[in-house]
Amino acid sequence: MTSTPGSGGMPLHTKMLIGFLIGAIAGLAINLLTGHLTVDGVPPAFSGWVEGLIQYVTEPVGQLFLRLLFMLVVPLVFSALILGVVEIGDPRALGRLGGKTLVWVFGTTFIAVIIGLVVVSIIQPGAGIDPALRDAMLSDSVAAGATIAEPAKIGLVDMLLNMVPRNPIAAAAATDLIAVMVFALLFGIAATVVNSPGTRSFVGAVQGIYDISLKLIDWVIRLAPYAVAALLFTLTARMGLGLMVQLGWFVLTAVLALALHFFGTFSLLIAVLGRRSPLEVFKKSQPALLTAFSTSSSAATLPTSLKTAEENLGVPRRVARFVCTLGATVNMNGTALYEGVTVLFLAQLFGIELTLLQQAMILVMCIMGGIGAASVPGGSLPVIATILVMFGIPPEGIGIILGVDRFLDMCRTTVNIGGDMVGSVVIGRGEADEDDDAEPVTDQALPRPA
Repeated sequence: MTSTPGSGGMPLHTKMLIGFLIGAIAGLAINLLTGHLTVDGVPPAFSGWVEGLIQYVTEPVGQLFLRLLFMLVVPLVFSALILGVVEIGDPRALGRLGGKTLVWVFGTTFIAVIIGLVVVSIIQPGAGIDPALRDAMLSDSVAAGATIAEPAKIGLVDMLLNMVPRNPIAAAAATDLIAVMVFALLFGIAATVVNSPGTRSFVGAVQGIYDISLKLIDWVIRLAPYAVAALLFTLTARMGLGLMVQLGWFVLTAVLALALHFFGTFSLLIAVLGRRSPLEVFKKSQPALLTAFSTSSSAATLPTSLKTAEENLGVPRRVARFVCTLGATVNMNGTALYEGVTVLFLAQLFGIELTLLQQAMILVMCIMGGIGAASVPGGSLPVIATILVMFGIPPEGIGIILGVDRFLDMCRTTVNIGGDMVGSVVIGRGEADEDDDAEPVTDQALPRPA
């Protein structure tokens, strides 16, 4: 993901940080000046002008931003997943290289999300907020018109059945994200296998929907600095300094989970499957990793990734071209891990208990959400917001993380590119290199614009 400069030339992430600081400092000042510091667990009761400011200014601005995000969920997820499958190409034609790459993408993404969920469950970064304030915040969110549902209590069989929608349109209308994802995946697979003039026209139309969704997200994210200020003011005014402490724990948890996957999972896979030294591979991958960290964009890093894989790591050219090009679109380990950590953190923060089955549903949605992630600033926000609502977690919590999202975006993009580098080494080990000068295996696996 990349930052989009504003009209005045200031980068978007800088504006978001300024909005974050303004909202947090103003909210904390109100909390301190009014003396409502969770004394005896009593929720804040502000004077008339403060309540009016929250009720008629900050909450509506935050809710408008969230509604705009929700509006884009279905078209974005539907089009992104279909294009992601189509870009992989016909599974019958991809052969061994394609099969290995698909196994790598799904396998490493699964491991990444598991690591994220386990780490956040152990550290509990969202625990510690005064229960009275948390209950008050939940009540205020409902009063403000937030879409907060009771978490679904379903069994394993029902969960599996609900993944296949009876009516895709009804599922989309209800924002049943997992059902929409499954339908989009099946639609994309069928469109790829048929590969007729009609399906190619359909894919072109889906590409148009995706491009429009990206532009709309770009417009919505430009409002993020103001939304961040409004959301943070409301939250910090009511929850006090403790909220900033929990945010620090969230950043630490996310970075730790990403580091465990990068240095733990990747090192093990390099040593066991790639039969090479992890230190050597990481050292030779530095150009791509540093580019990813500085740009926060997998697509922008692709030229460096290709050169690094071929020249520094000695990966056969056809393998590097296929794995890195496809990986820039669908191999988003870090993004999927981050989505899982964010959802569980906010669930803990607002005191929402999630069963193991519900966490398994989050696991599936994060895997598919990572594979179909939009390569734009904030592209995963609609998915995260919708997952929050599905499990009864106030989506206003997104405002808490936006102020630190730029740094975490840099970290998770580095993990994404690290997955491409390690994947090319592991997959390339078993591939012959006599076809190094041949054309790429497929020309369909092109990264979507960042």
